[in-house]
Amino acid sequence: MIQLKNLTKTFDKQYAVKNITFNLPSGKCVALLGPNGAGKTTTLKMIAGLMHPTSGQVELANGVKGDIRKYIGYLPQHPQFHSWMTGMEFLHYVARLSHIPKHESQKLAEQLLDRVGIADAKNRKISKYSGGMKQRLGIAQAMIHKPSVLLLDEPVSALDPIGRRDVLNLMEELKQETTLLYSTHILGDAEEASDEILLMHKGAIVESGSLQDVKERHQVDKITLRFDGNMKAYKEKMEEFPFVTHTDIQKQKIHVYVQNVPEARDVLLELVSKEQWPLLFFEVGQTTLEDLFMKVVNEHAMADHL
Repeated sequence: MIQLKNLTKTFDKQYAVKNITFNLPSGKCVALLGPNGAGKTTTLKMIAGLMHPTSGQVELANGVKGDIRKYIGYLPQHPQFHSWMTGMEFLHYVARLSHIPKHESQKLAEQLLDRVGIADAKNRKISKYSGGMKQRLGIAQAMIHKPSVLLLDEPVSALDPIGRRDVLNLMEELKQETTLLYSTHILGDAEEASDEILLMHKGAIVESGSLQDVKERHQVDKITLRFDGNMKAYKEKMEEFPFVTHTDIQKQKIHVYVQNVPEARDVLLELVSKEQWPLLFFEVGQTTLEDLFMKVVNEHAMADHL
């Protein structure tokens, strides 16, 4: 649907986005992942036409030339509203700004308010909306002109758990009818909502593909344990086994990355029993998307130093 070719943005000779190239496939929900400062917002703004790239191009795949903004809907990370307006008035206002005829804008506003699940609040002042309702209204304004691509910048990061769940459910529905690209630093949301991911680090795309393909390239087996007492002593003892590739301690749990799960499971449980270690938690699984992201970032950080 959209092609980015060698897209670059610099500020004071510092790279915010560095020579990124990727295709945004039609009808997919793609997550642009990365920590704060990775270049996600800058990338979305360049796609949306709100910021000019230093070099490179953004093109629609169907050969459309020139200004492509009419094909794109955009929700900024911190959307602003005229709080004295009602939801209905605001959508009607945005529709008229998009050159939609008055008789059509009213109908579209009604449909979209229902589509995003806030039709019952259409005549309520926006100042009275919850955070989740405002995000839903923001998505509605981004869709008012029926864009081919919907760009959402950190759509759930500022919401409480209920609002976050509401918007994630809405995104799941929206990807049935439009191409969706959204940025997030919350990896669990990407795992839940996206078909494909783009991992961004220091302005560059360091990994991309379907969630399953990326996991298969990087995922490893691990055993997670938690003990009562000093974790470091248990960690050092488990590192002595040949099937252990590495270990780390996160949130009071020891993550043991292994090459042979059946052997590792049996040996570690035998060790715990023999040494009478105060085991509180034991789980066999695979690395999460968060583990995967840290692995990829660390690999690129090491390569930068070579």
